[in-house]
Amino acid sequence: MVTDEKTLSTSESLRETRTYGQCRCHNPSCMGRMRPDPGQQQVKCPGCGMEYRVHWIRPDFPRIRGPVWDANLKLAEEVLKKQKEGK
Repeated sequence: MVTDEKTLSTSESLRETRTYGQCRCHNPSCMGRMRPDPGQQQVKCPGCGMEYRVHWIRPDFPRIRGPVWDANLKLAEEVLKKQKEGK
């Protein structure tokens, strides 16, 4: 079997698309990328405004631990209030 040296394997091509230092919003309607500053404990999504707690695996590798319930509860209440006013 002859291998073509010019083409990349699937894992090699995916390696080029990885984004270290970023994480995605867990809001299914948003899924925007967030880039927290190194060591930052909370990050706010620029798209939908939800806030998340951040854990750092390495100094350049953030992971979402979970939502900030107080901030997200206020955001949900505002949306619900706007929906009630619109009816």
